[in-house]
Amino acid sequence: MNYYKPDKDSSTITIRVMCAIVFVLFAWGWLYNFQADALAMTQHVLSGGLTHYNRIVGAVIITVVLMILQLIIHRAVKLHKRFHALTYGPSMLMLAMLTGISQTIDQGESFNYSLGVVIILAVIWVVLIFFARMYDNIEKELMFSLLSRSMWVNLLIMVVMIASVAWIGNTNIVFQYRMKVEGNLMRGNYQEALKVGKKSLESDADLLMLRMYALARCGEMGEHLFEYPITGNSSDILPTNGKTKMLLCPTDSLYRFMGARPAETMEPQRYLAMLQRRDSVNNKAIADYLLCGYLIDKKLDSFAQTVGDYYTLDAHLPKHYREALTLYMHSRSNPLVNFKVPVMEEDYANYQELKQQYQDTMERKTRVSEEYRGTYWYFFEFE
Repeated sequence: MNYYKPDKDSSTITIRVMCAIVFVLFAWGWLYNFQADALAMTQHVLSGGLTHYNRIVGAVIITVVLMILQLIIHRAVKLHKRFHALTYGPSMLMLAMLTGISQTIDQGESFNYSLGVVIILAVIWVVLIFFARMYDNIEKELMFSLLSRSMWVNLLIMVVMIASVAWIGNTNIVFQYRMKVEGNLMRGNYQEALKVGKKSLESDADLLMLRMYALARCGEMGEHLFEYPITGNSSDILPTNGKTKMLLCPTDSLYRFMGARPAETMEPQRYLAMLQRRDSVNNKAIADYLLCGYLIDKKLDSFAQTVGDYYTLDAHLPKHYREALTLYMHSRSNPLVNFKVPVMEEDYANYQELKQQYQDTMERKTRVSEEYRGTYWYFFEFE
């Protein structure tokens, strides 16, 4: 009588192939889609700007090298069955270390994890390998199908290691936004830079500065600035005083666009005033930076006093300037300027009416944000 005997070798190959597919897909997605600009910034900073990172080449090389490391580990520990996924431990740890980039790398702190954490994880892996090899030698199960317990155990181990990579790697969403924006700015993709994180409410002063530069490049600062979360004040809108920084995109590109590089560290307002006296070639950008600086600081009087020097006060003003002047006209008994646009007046009346419908402060803010977030009115009163 002939009995069916499962092909043990082909079954273990199924597990190895499945783990390899999971690792390659994760490593590629992690490196190419999520960490590419952060790695480009790291290479740029560490090399002093002498070398440049290519996201496709970098992702391919790193993934191949980590797969070769896994093959070496597999040959050494010979785990073929239920715990084969553990052979990806060193590769996962290397991937995590490589992408655990510090947000203050320009200040000499390259990575955001401690050596102690890496050593502890390495020791845990060695202990798990020791017990896994003991169990692997007495494993009785010969069937390793896609639905077998061994397959699911290996996939669970891969998931745990992927979570560990995300834990050690830099997953700060604002930092990732900054790196993606800088990468697009460096490549001249200003509209793409403005799409990064546009629907998110998380931001910081550096990201605000980068977005203002992209908006200035597109000539849309007065039209769209307050559609983004505003963090910081007018002293953060340019990197002239060292408070905000560009890590990947060279500041020379910004200063060439503005018309001159500052000779020393100075506040953005002073830098802009010096450009005005110099009759810079980019008067529109200078004007928008000055006017938006006033609006960010909520200095309506300074804005109203200045905006007429650069724009005709009519319905063709950029959206946020129309909103600011409408707010100014309704909040001053003796306004310095005369500005009234019927459509804007109607919108402002609807805004006021909506606010008055809710007595509770938090409920009012929530309801108003649903319709008016992204306007200067909402920023002025609620942010």
